[in-house]
Amino acid sequence: MKISFKFVLTTILLIATSISAQEKLGVIGKTYEDGAPVIFKFVNELPSKAIREKLTWLTVISWKYDGTSNNGMPLEEENKKMLMLEDTIQKDIEKEGILRHAYSRTGNNLKELVYYIHDREEFIQMLNQSLSSHPRYAIDIDFYEDKKWEDFKKLLNNFSKVNNKQQ
Repeated sequence: MKISFKFVLTTILLIATSISAQEKLGVIGKTYEDGAPVIFKFVNELPSKAIREKLTWLTVISWKYDGTSNNGMPLEEENKKMLMLEDTIQKDIEKEGILRHAYSRTGNNLKELVYYIHDREEFIQMLNQSLSSHPRYAIDIDFYEDKKWEDFKKLLNNFSKVNNKQQ
C-alpha cells in the first residue's frame, strides 16, 4: 500500500471532542494511499512520560467498509455508526484512564481507531460492557506491544516533515 505524505494538508484546530477535561490542540491531516484521500486526526504531541510508561499496548480497532462510490470514504450511514463507536469508547472507557487516543484514520476503505492501553483483558471487558446495547460492529482489534510509542512517534514525524516543508 503506497502512502504519500508529500501532499499532506495540515490544519491546526481545536478538536471538539477533547481527550481530557481540558481541550487540546489537534491536527486534522490528509494523506493519499493508492490515490485515495485518507484523513488523520490526532493531538500533535506525545503525552507525559508517566502516561507512556503506563500505556504500552498499541491497540488498533479496524473497520473495513466499501467506499468505492465515495472516493474511499464511508457512506453517511456507516460513518454514523463509526462515530457512535468512537464516541462510546471516549465517553465510557477513555475517561476511566484505561486508554489514550493516539490517532484516527479514515479513508481508502478503512477506518482505524488507534489507542494505547495498559491491559488487554480489561480493555476488552470494558469495550464489551460499553457496547452491550449497540448493534454488532464489523471491527477487528489487534494489539501490539509498543512500549516506546514508536507507531505514534512515526506518525508525528511524518506530519512534522511535511509541515516543515510547507513553511
